[in-house]
Amino acid sequence: MKHENVQDYYGKVLQSSDDLQTNACCTPAEMPRYLKDVLSKVHDEVLTRYYGCGLIAPTGLKGARILDLGCGAGRDVYALAALVGEEGHVVGVDMTDEQLAVARAHQDYHADRFGYAKPNTEFHKGYIETLDQLPLEPGSFDIIVSNCVVNLATDKLAVLRGAYNLLKPGGEMYFSDVYADRRVPQALREDEILYGECLSGALYWGDFQTIARKAGFLDPRLVEHRPLTIENPVLEERVAPIRFTSATYRLFKLPTLEPECEDYGQAVIYKGTIENAPHAFVLDDHHVMETGKVFPVCGNTWMMLADTRFADHFQFIGDFDTHYGVFEGCGANAPFDDEGSEAPCC
Repeated sequence: MKHENVQDYYGKVLQSSDDLQTNACCTPAEMPRYLKDVLSKVHDEVLTRYYGCGLIAPTGLKGARILDLGCGAGRDVYALAALVGEEGHVVGVDMTDEQLAVARAHQDYHADRFGYAKPNTEFHKGYIETLDQLPLEPGSFDIIVSNCVVNLATDKLAVLRGAYNLLKPGGEMYFSDVYADRRVPQALREDEILYGECLSGALYWGDFQTIARKAGFLDPRLVEHRPLTIENPVLEERVAPIRFTSATYRLFKLPTLEPECEDYGQAVIYKGTIENAPHAFVLDDHHVMETGKVFPVCGNTWMMLADTRFADHFQFIGDFDTHYGVFEGCGANAPFDDEGSEAPCC
């Protein structure tokens, strides 16, 4: 599929989320109260042109520098701009003129709405497969996000490699996308509607794991997922029997991570000091760490906490002096291990 096909679909065919033909680009209505409060401040025109499939606002964002790949009309950029605070900064990249025009038109509106002296946002036109051609400094971002866009990219490995290069050491890519339970046939990948609806460009989840590691993200962590039911009988029949899921992953730029989750007898205690997470910290679907409770971790999880922006929020117990073998019950599951929980979409 060519860039021009996707640009036409998101710039001309789709004028609002009501024009979508499936539920792939649909975010669950269930979300934390603080996110709902933030989104209530986002301009209506920006909200109506939102086509994401997940929540891409990890905790610990105050003062962060964030890049949004495929930002569209800017809904997530502006939500993140509120969460990083006036001292933080959010950059959006998109290839569609119509979407960027909407995003840029409301920069001053959101700065005023958030009580900032000036906008803490900026937008660039470009392709997420060629991030090195944009005026973005390598190693300058704390976090890179993306919401249901990587599946639209013509070269997924180039996207992840570009993201890895732009992240600071210890930074992370936190993104939601659509995945398939098998490789999508070439004929379906040439279908403009299925591709534009974020289905036929979806990676087989196993290929995603391989590509992520090849790009340098050695231990992909699945945060959450939900099955997609498509809700369009004609298109559903066309893609059958392929199953799709919307999944959120976090990928850390930590080159010392090991291929397996290894046990060094370590543990951490969450202090409850991250904003909007006073009672527990959620690293991924296997690690929900209650405040004040000793939580055993593998070496990789230890590094994801000790060598990142989360370090000050944890007490660390142990070291890497003694190895006890493989750590049981750690790491990321396939997003198709179970049916997940279907949540209503807004």
